[in-house]
Amino acid sequence: MKPKVFLTREIPPAVVAHLREHTELTMNSEDRVLTAAEVIAGLRGHDALLCNITDPIGAEIMDAVPGLRVIANFGVGFNNIDVAAATARKIPVTNTPGVLTEATADIAFALLLATARRLGEGERLVRSRQWTGWNPMQMLGADVTGATLGLLGFGRIGKAMAKRARAFDLKVIYWNRTRLSAAEEQSMEVTYRPFDEVVAASDFLSLHVAYNKDTHHLVSERQLSAMKSTAIIINTARGPVIDEKALVRALAARRIGGAGLDVFEKEPALEPELYTLDNAVVVPHLGSATIGTRTKMGMLAAQNLLAVCSGQRPPHCVNPQIYG
Repeated sequence: MKPKVFLTREIPPAVVAHLREHTELTMNSEDRVLTAAEVIAGLRGHDALLCNITDPIGAEIMDAVPGLRVIANFGVGFNNIDVAAATARKIPVTNTPGVLTEATADIAFALLLATARRLGEGERLVRSRQWTGWNPMQMLGADVTGATLGLLGFGRIGKAMAKRARAFDLKVIYWNRTRLSAAEEQSMEVTYRPFDEVVAASDFLSLHVAYNKDTHHLVSERQLSAMKSTAIIINTARGPVIDEKALVRALAARRIGGAGLDVFEKEPALEPELYTLDNAVVVPHLGSATIGTRTKMGMLAAQNLLAVCSGQRPPHCVNPQIYG
């Protein structure tokens, strides 16, 4: 018998077609986040949950559906799921790492360039029909070529950023919980520095850490105060990695040069000042938003849940301890 799968929100059509072929699929047809009660109602009688990073999946949902065999998250992050509760109930939780690396690094570098060269401000000026022509002192931005890029976190996406940085002759320094070998650092042309030194020395500071209790407000008032007054911070990781209120204060006071943000602390809401600050470039969580990447994410999520439902260990399990 085909496993019964509940999908919380529409994902790319190729993935939906694949799921319909290999499972008995029930899908939320409304383009919105479901409440916990709605997830429970939709999930009853099903074997697998394919959820999105915006779906809070807690113990209440797991206990209401005792036959639940797997929670497959559509995304690399999984802080929306109570993994400890799932582990206690022997429910595998899976994610989709790797396939969104390049798209997310593209967005991070695009934000770096857009913020440095004030592209958002420039477009708004042109669209307002207030632009009066070329001016030798108009909207002077920051040089990118030859600057120092600091990376906080050096996993797949951080390494992809370092690769892109080489094309712009950026000097790359990084901090990570686990340092690379000397040979790896040499081959990637990166230099390890302690966390505080990376913060203080960077012209561009890009965040690439996983979100957990240890990285909550990793960058707050103290770190923002230690940054160069011209420095630009880029966040494509998770919103709560930055203390957004502290960031707004630093931007408004021009204590740092700018910020390029794809993620926010309380999405979809932003700190009100971010809507109007000219030195902030803000985009709506577009990191993995290409049809190719989202399709790969969905196929990987499907692969994970189908593996569990067929009695196999999924390729990307975030709580492997349940297998002993």
